[in-house]
Amino acid sequence: MMTRFSFAIHARSGKARTGTISMKRGEIRTPAFMPVGTAATVKAMKPESVRATGADIILGNTYHLMLRPGAERVARLGGLHKFMNWDRPILTDSGGYQVMSLSDLRKLTEKGVEFRSHLDGSKHMLTPERSMEIQRLLGSDIVMAFDECPRADQPRDVIASSMEMSMRWAKRSRDAFNSGEEHAAQAALFGIQQGALDEELRKRSADALADIGFDGYAIGGLAVGEGQEAMFATLDFAPGQLPDDRPRYLMGVGKPDDLVGAVERGVDMFDCVLPSRSGRNGQAFTWNGPLNLRNAKFAEDTDPLDERCTCPTCKSYSRAYLHHLVKAGEILGAMLMTEHNISFYQQLMQAMRDAIAAQNFDAFAREFRQTYLKL
Repeated sequence: MMTRFSFAIHARSGKARTGTISMKRGEIRTPAFMPVGTAATVKAMKPESVRATGADIILGNTYHLMLRPGAERVARLGGLHKFMNWDRPILTDSGGYQVMSLSDLRKLTEKGVEFRSHLDGSKHMLTPERSMEIQRLLGSDIVMAFDECPRADQPRDVIASSMEMSMRWAKRSRDAFNSGEEHAAQAALFGIQQGALDEELRKRSADALADIGFDGYAIGGLAVGEGQEAMFATLDFAPGQLPDDRPRYLMGVGKPDDLVGAVERGVDMFDCVLPSRSGRNGQAFTWNGPLNLRNAKFAEDTDPLDERCTCPTCKSYSRAYLHHLVKAGEILGAMLMTEHNISFYQQLMQAMRDAIAAQNFDAFAREFRQTYLKL
């Protein structure tokens, strides 16, 4: 019988690791990139097409799904997997980040966050207990603890008190998750490290989470405007503060060069809206760097987006045609560009897994940066 949750590391190259997360709904190869399915869909793609890119797991957004169509409704309709026709693992975020970033009116207390919906202004209360309940109703495979994500430019004492409250919320999340009996017996729960860019606060957060005990550990509070240099400086120490035998998930990251730099520093899992959002906006990611297909220089370019890419878009369509679709605002442009970008991200993850297995990740990262960043 398939295990509830296990993580095996198969190879290491420097700090980089490759392995497998095993769950009831399937295996997740790490390092893993999770396409973001905000509202029960990876925008502009069918679930079977997302799977065909090589994605083992996708992410759903607790905040958006609780507001529309509603977690109770999704549960009545058989859970998120059945609802959206995705039979593999789904990770759901806790809703904390969206509450902080999207809600105009919110009141933060020890209990949780009271806020007004960005859709219709209706009032809601999100607590660690309610977040666990929503993720249980959705049928999430990897549940995220409820936390607060302060901006990195806040005073240290504000970041410290926020982190400490997030750790109290982590314990409440753990207790509420455990009370979910049938769901808790099949799903996993990840804790989220906070502390902004501060090494000592991050260490205190990591120790508090390890004491509570989680299946995996996320690095939260990065990629929120601090810049790549500050993020990498934090990743030089943050992953190593977390338990070595558990997956480490960097939330909300990132650009292809962010992923390579983070894997280099010991991160195993990622999610980001960038490949799908950029695709809809006419930007393609390639091994030779990003391309803006709105640019007039592509109007008669008969090459594929990326000669190294094996996706259906690159096999069948020219840059000239994609330029036309993007300029004309055709829906097919968003579909083909998103398919390419998600495929490129999955090919990048596979290339990193292969490089770690061959124990030459340093050389891979160096070569990647030369061609992608033109260094």
